[in-house]
Amino acid sequence: MARIIAVCTSLNKGERKTNVGQGLMVTEHGLQGDAHAGPWHRQVSLLALESIDKMRALGLDVGPGDFAENLTTEGIELFTLPIGTRLQLGAGVLGEVTQIGKVCHDRCAIYYQAGDCIMPREGIFIRVLQGGPVKIGDPIAVLANDDFE
Repeated sequence: MARIIAVCTSLNKGERKTNVGQGLMVTEHGLQGDAHAGPWHRQVSLLALESIDKMRALGLDVGPGDFAENLTTEGIELFTLPIGTRLQLGAGVLGEVTQIGKVCHDRCAIYYQAGDCIMPREGIFIRVLQGGPVKIGDPIAVLANDDFE
């Protein structure tokens, strides 16, 4: 079963995020208190622990939040989800995949340490269609079209 293993925020853009354990997703805004939240298509970022493990295999000491992701997940191959996929996070949060990966205009500290960074290829972004609380351990479900129409 896919689940959330970290809920991370930061006060400023361009820095690693801290695992705060739980948070409030705000409809059409993002994770309350996070620098990246706002009325745009990249309200919340997700990265799988399995992707982080690829960087650990290169010798890096990294973990949840180190790639500036809001939600670290486990048990779901995020980057294979098509844009428009709807995800249920926890009991009632509904998100829609809006972007797979991203262009890094400036190389981050991770890139300089390892010569690579996984977030541009395997991280995803969602917008929050229905807000609510999220926390470590919450399940993640990929919804079929008839689940939300």
